Amino acid sequence: MTTVIGPRPPSEQDEPADGPALPELEDPHWMHRATELAHTGFWAVARRLPALVREAVALAWATSRRDTLASIGLNVAAGVLTTLGLLATTGVLHQLFAAGPTPDRIRAALPALALAAAAVTVRGALTVAAGWAQARLIPQINYAVELRLFETTSAVELAAFDDAGFAEEMVRARDRGLAEAGAIVNDTVNLVTGVVGVAATAAAVTVIHPLLLPCLLVAAAPEAATAVRMARRQHSDWLARITRRRRKFMLGDLMADRHTAGEVRAYQMREFLLAEFHRVVSLETRAELRLARSQTATRAVGLSATGVAAFGLYAVLGLLLLGGVVALAAAATALLALQSARAGLRTAVFATNSLYEDALYYQDYRDFLDRARQRVPTGGTRPVDGFDRIELDGVSLRYPDTETPAVDEVSLTVRRGEVIALVGENGSGKTTLAKLVAGLYRPSAGVIRWDGVDAAELDPRQTAAQVAVMSQDWSKFPFTARQNIRVGRHDRPADRPGPGIEDAARDAAAHDMITELPFGYDTLLDRQFKDGQDLSGGQWQRLVAARGLYRDARLLICDEPSAALDARAEHALFQHLRRHPDRAVVLITHRLANVRHADRIFVLDHGRIVQEGDHDELMAQEGLYRELFQLQAAGYLAQAGEAAAEC
Repeated sequence: MTTVIGPRPPSEQDEPADGPALPELEDPHWMHRATELAHTGFWAVARRLPALVREAVALAWATSRRDTLASIGLNVAAGVLTTLGLLATTGVLHQLFAAGPTPDRIRAALPALALAAAAVTVRGALTVAAGWAQARLIPQINYAVELRLFETTSAVELAAFDDAGFAEEMVRARDRGLAEAGAIVNDTVNLVTGVVGVAATAAAVTVIHPLLLPCLLVAAAPEAATAVRMARRQHSDWLARITRRRRKFMLGDLMADRHTAGEVRAYQMREFLLAEFHRVVSLETRAELRLARSQTATRAVGLSATGVAAFGLYAVLGLLLLGGVVALAAAATALLALQSARAGLRTAVFATNSLYEDALYYQDYRDFLDRARQRVPTGGTRPVDGFDRIELDGVSLRYPDTETPAVDEVSLTVRRGEVIALVGENGSGKTTLAKLVAGLYRPSAGVIRWDGVDAAELDPRQTAAQVAVMSQDWSKFPFTARQNIRVGRHDRPADRPGPGIEDAARDAAAHDMITELPFGYDTLLDRQFKDGQDLSGGQWQRLVAARGLYRDARLLICDEPSAALDARAEHALFQHLRRHPDRAVVLITHRLANVRHADRIFVLDHGRIVQEGDHDELMAQEGLYRELFQLQAAGYLAQAGEAAAEC
């Protein structure tokens, strides 16, 4: 993506009648590129065309050599037969226009007529075969580019998704860039077809009279220039409106989604959402109307110029005929050739237009892949098979576009067999610190060591294999209950020891809940599908806990693992977490009663560790931990006193 200075100031036309435009509706920073494209000239497009064709052919060749050769080769062969058919038509007309009895002229024309018919028939067969190869090629290309995109997006570091521009680039790549990969190959084949058709008719026209060839090229220039200008304007307009369209779709999803329907009604958000939707759609509609007006004016001018050029072409042919330069039969063939050439030119121009436009979108896909690959963590090559301790030495992390670090010069040690707890108020950096320990983030400063080795030197895949995360922000995967647990370690070999799926579910107090589902462990957990079921928040959290336990990792990160659990399930989960000496547990919870048995407790405030020790040590100190614990305890004591008074 091109680096730019800043956004374009909103125009008065972008301002809705009912109030100022929302910030997210203004043109984004990368409008600089759209402005640059809007001023791309015709010859710049022409110079770029060979490179686009090479890129499209290379993409097709890498996908399927056989279908690429068939698509292009058969179209070229069909073009050769077009020339042969036109020349044979000249022979037919020459015989028919010759002097003598009509039966004799017809008999004399039969050989040329048979040749013309054969050329047309074979050309049709070749065209059908070329279309079949082209139809086979496109889905293979679509599969290849989709796979390449998701191989990259699933490999980038987690921090990439915190980058404000990453989501925009990814949407641009998926919205049109992904779809246009197959389109540029399709456009290239169509361009070859059109160019070959023009070349075939040009050869026939040149045989009739060489002067007709430059006239034919001049007549095609206005149509080509118009197509390029329209493609350029359409792409720049698409770039300018992508943020607005994203917000439109987001608002539509909020008003037509089962998961948001309850809150929308409970908070009476209908009018608010409709007003926001109206604001966005008003801006979008105005932009589309402006584009339609501009495109219509461009098309009108282009068609007028094309009509004048075509009239001049036919006038030249008429003068040649009147001057006796060409015979009547040759002139008739020339008319047929010119009509065929114009059809080929229309195909070539349309394909050029589409190729140029689609290539711009495909370049978004290419640019995103290039940038995303730079966000794929490389890591080292040193093997990892467990650990005894993980040390954080002066570790800090600053999120993009923020001035205050989320974690600020933190040093601590996590030892195998220990349960450590991270405690603090909201925004104190607990979750970010846990993600640093888990290796999901790389520190902005400081070093993380596994058994004395810098984590940057370790194999990242083997490091990740040692970690399991129970997050408070879990994903509801549309799989069966069994699959939802098994994805915790889906690649576990059959001979590798570890808990079974049902064992993990029992340890997380989820087994009984799962067996009560209509199909037990094989129940699909998504109501969008037939026979699908959904779970409550607490049931989902049990399932997520079972997934983390099934992973059987040496480091278990528990970020509010019991926020949605009832008291019985919460007690069972924490009992299980405390009885595994071969595993290190990093626990984050606001329920401080659950951290009393932790080996060490670290209290965070604004990204820094302000206290550390076990429960008794921290309660003996004046500080944040005792204050928070006493606040929670006071609530429980007050409830207990009220219950005793009622008795």
